[in-house]
Amino acid sequence: MSLRPSRRVMIGSGLAALTATATAVTPADAAERPSSAKALSRARDAYSALRRHFDTADGSGLVREQLPAVGGDNPYSYEWPFSQVHIAALDLTAVDPEFEPELSRRAAAQEHYWKPGGGTTGLPGYASYPVAPFGSGGDMFYDDNEWVGLAKVQRYLQTGDGAALARAKEIFALVRSGWDTDSGHAAPGGVFWTQADWSHDRNTVSNMPGAQLALRLHQITGEADHLDWAKRFHDWTNTHLQSPSGLYWDHLDLQGTVEKTFWSYNQGVPVGVAVLLYEITRDRAYLRQAERVAASAYAYYVTQGRLFTQPVFFNSIFFKNLLLLESVTGKDTYHRAMADYVDQVWDTMRDPATGLVHFDTAGGTQAIQQAALAQLYAVLAWPRAKWRTLY
Repeated sequence: MSLRPSRRVMIGSGLAALTATATAVTPADAAERPSSAKALSRARDAYSALRRHFDTADGSGLVREQLPAVGGDNPYSYEWPFSQVHIAALDLTAVDPEFEPELSRRAAAQEHYWKPGGGTTGLPGYASYPVAPFGSGGDMFYDDNEWVGLAKVQRYLQTGDGAALARAKEIFALVRSGWDTDSGHAAPGGVFWTQADWSHDRNTVSNMPGAQLALRLHQITGEADHLDWAKRFHDWTNTHLQSPSGLYWDHLDLQGTVEKTFWSYNQGVPVGVAVLLYEITRDRAYLRQAERVAASAYAYYVTQGRLFTQPVFFNSIFFKNLLLLESVTGKDTYHRAMADYVDQVWDTMRDPATGLVHFDTAGGTQAIQQAALAQLYAVLAWPRAKWRTLY
């Protein structure tokens, strides 16, 4: 059984073929965009297909990674894909109370990844693969944990769930323990991507979601330490991983070499961080920062036709953070672009016979792709007032 995370393989899967066939997202007439009812119907449909095709039959609530399965696949998905399945149920529950039992089932399954004994820093967190009796665990990734922490915060903000808040605090303690303290490293500081010894990268995706989690915890608890850490994560990332264009590169290694790929979720989360910094400090410089990054990302991905070069699960995170910005500005540009994008996915990449999306010419589907489709439509069904709880 291979436990090395497949994330980098997943990111690249099908993108070359997709780029050759996808077209730019073009604005649709307002009447053609999905109504809240239509969006919710499509979200339910996408999630039902996910359950039907990916759920395991052992009562664990876990899912398989991909269909069709290939040789060497594990019995269950890694934590990162599962977290997005969990979040799809969470996003649906926000507008459909009948999903509460389903969310409870996924939240319980999420705990099959929880490693009480912790990893290299001694603090508990979610391993990259289920622990006993479902698996032997795996390396701990800080960003994997941050997505669950942010989901728990979303749950708390929408329902006041105290257990969700307590788990978010535990996750933040883990994230903070991942800060690079070695002054001998190039660009010392930053949260590492993983505790695994095969990578010592410090990533936009391990720092900015950590900042976002800290800011949410500060908003909820008022604890100054959370705000201090959020600014530390934010400032380090802006110093070392923000390009002259305003967009964010992927990661920095210990020798100071920057990997300069632009991924859409690495643009969305910094927007959300700047929005929360503005809400907390009332410093309009943060709001202007959020607007600049969002505008640059919109031009790069939407205007210039690059959205379909990005995994749909990155675009889901990207658009959610842009809606967080529009919850403050009152504008609708990014909301409309999100609707146009997911409608094009639905119309051109979904198999009506199965309800599954296919992003490569081989016709396969990953659980995380299907979950992202459900998330996008679920959030399009939300009333604007709920956008303030997004990340």
